[in-house]
Amino acid sequence: MNRNEERWMKNVREVTPYVPGEQPQKSKMIKLNTNENPYPPCPGVRDILDHVNAADFRLYPDPDAKALVQALARYHGVSEESVFVGVGSDDVLSMAFLTFFASDQPVLFPDITYSFYPVWAKVYQIPYRCPKLDENFQIVTEDYCQDEKIGGIVLANPNAPTSRSMPVKEIQKILEAHPEVVVIVDEAYVDFGGETALPLVDQYSNLLVVRTYSKSRSMAGIRIGYAIGNPKLMDCLRGVKESVNSYTMNQLSIPLGVASLEDEDYFQKQVRTIVETREKAKEELTNRGFQVLDSHTNFLFVKHEKKCAEEIFHELRQRDIFVRFFKKERISDYLRITVGTDEEMLTLYRALDEIL
Repeated sequence: MNRNEERWMKNVREVTPYVPGEQPQKSKMIKLNTNENPYPPCPGVRDILDHVNAADFRLYPDPDAKALVQALARYHGVSEESVFVGVGSDDVLSMAFLTFFASDQPVLFPDITYSFYPVWAKVYQIPYRCPKLDENFQIVTEDYCQDEKIGGIVLANPNAPTSRSMPVKEIQKILEAHPEVVVIVDEAYVDFGGETALPLVDQYSNLLVVRTYSKSRSMAGIRIGYAIGNPKLMDCLRGVKESVNSYTMNQLSIPLGVASLEDEDYFQKQVRTIVETREKAKEELTNRGFQVLDSHTNFLFVKHEKKCAEEIFHELRQRDIFVRFFKKERISDYLRITVGTDEEMLTLYRALDEIL
């Protein structure tokens, strides 16, 4: 670094960024590494795309995304004032960190969880502390109920990458213990068998529940996320969002998001299919010597009794089968495997038989 660089680098904020799952660009591959849904979104989404008027793209989108907010409010049985939308749940969570964690006290989230949480904390200069999951990778409720000054709490439920979930009654204990801070519950995977905290929103004004279209609604490429909570929380979120970027939702994602909510039968059928494949996969992997954690998500967190995870990861990759390996403390023996179609999972089992 030369002298000039040393001078201006003093005023630069440097952060080690979040590293998403690999996005290989291959025509023939099995991609089980980023928890995408293997099935297409509902037919209504296709209908919207078939009738797109490209001339509309010259206009700014509705900054309030009112049609989508109204549809989400109807779907969840809440008021429009209780809904906030953004560009994927990452955008919503980022805005929530920036909005609600402005104190000098540490925010709490687990030591093993969604790895974007510590990145946002560092970007926004938020102090944080990470209570450890127990030996079974479960959140220890008591760690979040202690009589101490904190700046907030963030819990992914079900948690990623561990796939474990906690009962809502435990979240309620945490809310009771800390009414003075905002508690964020990230429910990206809740549709696959977790218990939602949404019924608690009316009871606890400090609860923010965050959801995404990327997993159960098969729309990771469209980038839609939302939050539900007390209207005052939403007002605060909107104030920060509109101070950063008023036009976060694009012209096309708004009607696509509405269409996805209008075909509940299709949605429930696809979720059931994934859950059935997941349960079969647990059996198949267990029979091959894997320890498989109980899952309420669209992925499995597994380790093999004899062969190391990193070696399996690389061997699968050579066969154009992509799973997720985290070279991190406590979980370096594990692989995270997204639930694919039955055909994709069968190819995975055959590959594992060769490797093992």
